[in-house]
Amino acid sequence: MKALDLKLIRDLLRLKSQVVSIAAIVACGSATVIAMRSTLDSIQRARDDYYDRARFPQIFASLKRAPESIARRIERVQGVGSVETRIVASAVLDVPGLSESATGYFVSVPPEGEPTLSALYIRNGRQLSPRAEGEVLVNELFAEANKIRPGDSLAAVINGRWERLRVVGIALSPEFIFNAVPGIGMFADNKHVAILWMRRNALGPLYQMDGAFNDVVATLAPGANESAVIASIDDILRRFGGGHAYGRKDQLSNNVLSGEIEQLRVFGTAMPFVFLSVAAFLLNVVLSRLVATQREEIAVLKAFGYTNRRIGVHFLGYALAAVALGAVGGIALGIWVGRKYTALYVAFFRFPSFEHYSSAVLIASAVLVSAIAAITGALFSVRAAIRLAPAEAMRPPAPTAYRPLLLERLGFGAFLSTGTRMLFRNLERRPIRTVASVIGVAFSAAILVVGTFAFDSARYMSDIQFRTAQREDIAVGFTNPRHLRVRRELAEVHGITRIELYRSTPVRIWNGQRSRQLGLTGVEPEAMLRRLVDRSGRHYRLPAGGLVMTSALAKVLEIAPGDTVILELLERGGERRFVPVVALLDEMIGFNAYMARTDVNALLREGPSASGAYISVVPEELNAVVKHLGLFPAVAGSVTREAMLKSFDEQIAESMRLTVIIVVSLASVVALGVIYNGIRISFSERARELASLRVLGFSRREVATLLFGEQGIIDVLGAPLGLLLGLGLAYWIATGFATESYRFPVVVTARTYVFSLAVVFTMAVAASVAMRGRVYKLDLVAVLKTRE
Repeated sequence: MKALDLKLIRDLLRLKSQVVSIAAIVACGSATVIAMRSTLDSIQRARDDYYDRARFPQIFASLKRAPESIARRIERVQGVGSVETRIVASAVLDVPGLSESATGYFVSVPPEGEPTLSALYIRNGRQLSPRAEGEVLVNELFAEANKIRPGDSLAAVINGRWERLRVVGIALSPEFIFNAVPGIGMFADNKHVAILWMRRNALGPLYQMDGAFNDVVATLAPGANESAVIASIDDILRRFGGGHAYGRKDQLSNNVLSGEIEQLRVFGTAMPFVFLSVAAFLLNVVLSRLVATQREEIAVLKAFGYTNRRIGVHFLGYALAAVALGAVGGIALGIWVGRKYTALYVAFFRFPSFEHYSSAVLIASAVLVSAIAAITGALFSVRAAIRLAPAEAMRPPAPTAYRPLLLERLGFGAFLSTGTRMLFRNLERRPIRTVASVIGVAFSAAILVVGTFAFDSARYMSDIQFRTAQREDIAVGFTNPRHLRVRRELAEVHGITRIELYRSTPVRIWNGQRSRQLGLTGVEPEAMLRRLVDRSGRHYRLPAGGLVMTSALAKVLEIAPGDTVILELLERGGERRFVPVVALLDEMIGFNAYMARTDVNALLREGPSASGAYISVVPEELNAVVKHLGLFPAVAGSVTREAMLKSFDEQIAESMRLTVIIVVSLASVVALGVIYNGIRISFSERARELASLRVLGFSRREVATLLFGEQGIIDVLGAPLGLLLGLGLAYWIATGFATESYRFPVVVTARTYVFSLAVVFTMAVAASVAMRGRVYKLDLVAVLKTRE
């Protein structure tokens, strides 16, 4: 081995604890890259494979009713590939073992064979028999939540009639990878919302849809223009009460899945960046101090003819050694965490095959990124090493110039003990080093804040959405808009204490060439059960005579209060109305628009009517009321706030639990590494000084207090700064997390700050305990020998 290789090995063994601590941080960075990106790749591979095999449509459209002959006109549209018409309807389900009713979302399949598009995957049981009546397939999430197996029976109120349904199989569909259905949205409760597939010849007569359809899906021909195809389909379906057709990106399940993928991409970029930045920073600190202590060795090496390049490569070896050691642990940890994350998503997204996938390219990329970060952090120190001239390096460093402390110059010298003066003097005479150490501790605290703020934000979102804005106990949807006399019918149900009717209708909002399709909700002006609440929890009264929309929607459409927009009423065949925007509402979930219910009735040019009702009930009567509502022929389905809240917690809060645990664990490693390195390097530099104090009569405890007290001051300064830095990083990540489905608020509670500080100071104590033995066993004779 060459002389410099031997020197590198000896130095690495001598600095093994520091190298291992830096390698641990590098491992954290590599692990986050591998874990997040492998989970992302696994979801994308499973999605793309399933979409291709199941022939997932690219165009979706719903309407009131159209004869089957209209399908031929859609097939002739330029750019359309395959077309399939269906019957889609909702019904109330009576599920064995479920104390309240559930909502069933029925989708027809052809009388014989498989659907042309959105092919079903039978997970358990068998396919529907041709021309069989009463047979259904049930989606897997609902079946698991209610322990339903092939052979079980369900009862349903379909179009006002009781029907007995026999479950013959458990199925998956690319349209419902995530259990989200129109009318309920992304927070459908797996236990109370079911997707059921039924042969069209059996489902059609139940809804008087023989020879007709109310839903159509299509694929695009290669090179087709999606916007042009959608416009043509809209023209055909407009006279049949067709809503605006939309592309795959706006399909509800795919939209939620795409949002989750984007959030994984953001998180998989932000967290590794923070971890690897800390690793690069630490390597720079360690190597800069190593160079300072090896000035004479560098001079001798140059005198013996070693080139600047060879010396630079030698010092880069320290960084590469930390990367190599960290990569070994990081790869193993990243694959393990990636598998845990993938398993977590299985609970929310259902694919026929969903396995964790870690490619060799991804692993190599993670190691390469870690190496680049480490080398970047080491370059400044290496540059300082190769720039040292031999003659300059042989001279000892200039003696330290001691001046009165800032506190002494301010008149506080009389209150400072000798030990305190020594503590502050060592920090003050090396301001750059002190600031660097403070920043290192700040980063470790910042990671803890970033890793745990999501919990606070999720709790806050659920409180605002389901306790402040949505205060009803039950939300009921009617099969068709009903006259307001339905209020009297509902009021007769025992246990109901308040009823607020609403009128919803699909619209497309236009502002110039920009547009967006959504549901317009008309609520009671003095509503108490469903209120307009912004992200701060402030309640707003609904203004009359105009439109209120969410700020996120207004931003997309470039709308300001006072502007006039065009409302395309899809329920009325695309009729248009000019409506002023009177206010914006900063909501956290969805793109929404609101008006007074009476104003929506006026827009539709209809009498007083409602699409559904928000209902409050006596708590102990909730299940009975839900059961009773299921008997109403007018009720298409209902959902309880309690069920939606539980679903929200499962989908957001529960999915973050693993993230928080892993991030906090990794952040603890970073904090320990940063603080331990600070103490270890300070001890190496001041060993002679500390030994001298021991010879002069200082006890071991007093000497240890000087060393650990210096790091303690750095921790006390750095930890609060880290809380502010973490808050800034949280805003950055929350911005990247924002989707059309929800905008993540940045909420950090005092408990999170206290927890972050507690972890940092606990790691500080652990690092001090690890170094205590070295300080107490200081060899006074060896340290005080004259340096050659």
